[in-house]
Amino acid sequence: MTRITIAPEICHGKPCIRGMRWPVEVIIDMLGSGMTTEQILEDHKELEKEDILASLNFVKLYLSGRSIKDVA
Repeated sequence: MTRITIAPEICHGKPCIRGMRWPVEVIIDMLGSGMTTEQILEDHKELEKEDILASLNFVKLYLSGRSIKDVA
């Protein structure tokens, strides 16, 4: 989970990708809208496949009831 960071000064403390201004929720939203991993990576060169996989894993762990601090 080292790819998911939480810092109060970045995106109001939302879980983000590698300290960048890419909230996990935006990645999940793109996937939910029907974009494929390949399309996301093509449109956003700063992202890596591992970032998308980490976002999915983060959401899975979060929904399982684990504490955010345990997950991030």
